[in-house]
Amino acid sequence: MTTDPNSTDSDSTDSESAPLDERPYEQAELKSADSLVLVNTGHGKGKSTAAFGTLLRAVALDWPVAVVQFLKSGNWNTGEEKVCRGIGVDWFSAGDGFSWESSDLEESQAKAVAAWEFSRRLIADGEHRLVVLDEISYPMSWGWIEATDVAAAVAERPEKVSVILTGRDMAQEVIDIADTVTEMVKVKHPFDNQVRAKKGIDF
Repeated sequence: MTTDPNSTDSDSTDSESAPLDERPYEQAELKSADSLVLVNTGHGKGKSTAAFGTLLRAVALDWPVAVVQFLKSGNWNTGEEKVCRGIGVDWFSAGDGFSWESSDLEESQAKAVAAWEFSRRLIADGEHRLVVLDEISYPMSWGWIEATDVAAAVAERPEKVSVILTGRDMAQEVIDIADTVTEMVKVKHPFDNQVRAKKGIDF
């Protein structure tokens, strides 16, 4: 089995009781990819947080980067939006908040559809080396946008465009075309004890 040389986490189910004393892969076996598709899903915290961490790596390499948020609106004033705009990230908050807070779900659906059409064009244009589709799994789960459509557009992206998609219960069609899929598993969360989201930690 080839092990990712850049990973600090063991993907093996075998117990490792001591540091490796030999390289667990052959350099000649490795190849480069022009771009990658990453999925951060699961019910644990950290899906968007991990995406924004990767975003920082891309910005440090002077990649043009864009973020489209499918749930959060421009009224959220999140810390990540403030910082990312300041370092040149093209940021688009296209949603209107949690579904249970919506006064008009048809309007919420229309916003999600418009956000996806915008995202499709953003990816196809190829002007950004990284595009983050934050919380896109939810409108797919609700049937507002077609998962097969999203998967096809991402799979057919320009060769230098990497894409990160986040959200719980990611559509299988998207998982199937992704290169990296990480599932965040909740062990504990403050909300279990009725502790509200904390600014600076959660947003």
